Amino acid sequence: MQGLSAAAKRGLGDPALAELVMIRASQVNHCAFCLDMHLELARKHGVDEDRIQLLDAWEEAEGIYSERERAAFALTEAVTVLTDGFVPDEVYEHAAQHFDDTQLAHLIGLITVINGWNRLMVTRRIAPGSTEW
Repeated sequence: MQGLSAAAKRGLGDPALAELVMIRASQVNHCAFCLDMHLELARKHGVDEDRIQLLDAWEEAEGIYSERERAAFALTEAVTVLTDGFVPDEVYEHAAQHFDDTQLAHLIGLITVINGWNRLMVTRRIAPGSTEW
């Protein structure tokens, strides 16, 4: 999982966006361990504190996030929740307008791996900041 995460981040080519995507999935999944880790990494990658604080309400935060970021967050939520059993075509197509095929594959890989990490850490109840995982 660490290898997939690293490769997906590199392939996406935008470390700040990668961290925001991982934060958003971790918010949806209520994974405190991953939130703690990726909030710290986002700050190290220079993500502005306002952009971090408003991420949970990204849809209402007009002007804070680019259309590319908003497409990534919508895809993140669709892949994370899968309420209807699939990612809606319009969500996928919107993301495909903002990412080339390679970047989109890496974004989907990143979303998939953070969801795996979230499920692992939440199931094991790993506390934020823990080094025993």
